[in-house]
Amino acid sequence: MLAACLIASVSAADEPQILDVAVAQSGTGWRVGVTIAHPDTGWDHYADGWEVLDSDGNRLGYRILHHPHVNKQPFTRSLNNLVLSDGAREIFVRAHCSVDGWSDETVRVELPR
Repeated sequence: MLAACLIASVSAADEPQILDVAVAQSGTGWRVGVTIAHPDTGWDHYADGWEVLDSDGNRLGYRILHHPHVNKQPFTRSLNNLVLSDGAREIFVRAHCSVDGWSDETVRVELPR
């Protein structure tokens, strides 16, 4: 499995932090696995999703996180069958919090060739 690993810096105490992004081509699509840390407190405040963007900021995929992960930190969830344009060389990943919205940190991931 080909993977790209990036560590995101902490920019705000309650923003979700992307700790790792693993990408692998699977057939005609891509599998993107994202490891997130966030101080989830329950249904009232938790990391509730992440998105994959292209270099122009267009959304390529979105992974909804259906429940809080209070006692399971950090955690990894994947998005399968992501379709990328031919010749794509990078993607960007950004996490979302149910209270604070989109993280200021966007992680650039170089795609394996």
